[in-house]
Amino acid sequence: MSKKALCIISGGMDSTLCAYLAKKEGYEIVALHFDYEQRTQKKERECFEKICQALKIEKKYILDVSFIKTIGGNALTDKELIIPKNELDLNNDNPPITYVPFRNGIFLSIAGSLAEKENCESIFIGVVEEDGSGYPDCTHEFIEKAESFINNGTSKNFKVSLKTPLIDLNKGQIVELALKENVPLELTWSCYESNDEACGECDSCLLRLKGFKKAGIKDKIKYKND
Repeated sequence: MSKKALCIISGGMDSTLCAYLAKKEGYEIVALHFDYEQRTQKKERECFEKICQALKIEKKYILDVSFIKTIGGNALTDKELIIPKNELDLNNDNPPITYVPFRNGIFLSIAGSLAEKENCESIFIGVVEEDGSGYPDCTHEFIEKAESFINNGTSKNFKVSLKTPLIDLNKGQIVELALKENVPLELTWSCYESNDEACGECDSCLLRLKGFKKAGIKDKIKYKND
């Protein structure tokens, strides 16, 4: 029986690279994607489907967690809140307005349930601590406690490991590793705001562009100012 990993794939660079690394490690991948009525839900879903196709993933789940929008309190789901532009600050300890409260906690709780059902020995999640300045659910401490929480709340004969292979990397290192592993980064999406042309100005776009610049590579996705 082959070993199985549940990969949370948003459609972004980090989660996509994690899925490629899981495949390289010999895992049979079960893919998990969440729709929470975020601004770029349509594009992220499209990217997820293309990534699953590229990886030849047979089993995939797309789960509706739109209650996250009902909870609100963040600019990814609330269009009345303004997404900051050209204000990337990796030294700010306060969560930005794009922080979705406890999102990774919600995702990992659901992933733990699905991993037990699918008998997956690992869960891959693309958290990056550089991105997580002010994001309390992107830290080593959070991941360690989440793993303990899942294992304490599931069957005694089930044990899962949370794999975060990118947590200590910066975006430049992530881009370089993705290119080394032949990850089709042109199939991924990072923009918080647009489903068509990336804005190039939100924190997520700025981090992505910073990564490509550090790696000395041009990003192939389309930006509105190209």
